[in-house]
Amino acid sequence: MKLESGLKYSKEHEWVRVAGNKAYIGITDFAQNSLGDIVFVEMPEVGAELASGDTLGVVESVKAASDIYTPVSGTVTKINENLNNSPESINEDPYESWIIALELSDPAELDDLMDEKEYEQFCSKEG
Repeated sequence: MKLESGLKYSKEHEWVRVAGNKAYIGITDFAQNSLGDIVFVEMPEVGAELASGDTLGVVESVKAASDIYTPVSGTVTKINENLNNSPESINEDPYESWIIALELSDPAELDDLMDEKEYEQFCSKEG
């Protein structure tokens, strides 16, 4: 399992990369490996207001469809349009293939997420 330092991780296997007041959100290597070959990504509209724990979209693979949850609250400012034509890029590099960018409404929510060491321990118990 590949992890990236400097990211925050959720128990639902999403990652968050913070840049200023923006949060880029994607699914982890653990999640994409569990799903298998990803064939479609459903994303919210730009401007959508999401609260922590809300469903932000769906990732469909050859094995299953899985909801993606937002680990932090905010307003969607961007979606990764590249995923419309190349959803498999999540399998190739899950930490570069972000799904949405949010304008954070409550940066303190980041404190509730795990760092890479905590997430690694969490996954080892799930595996």
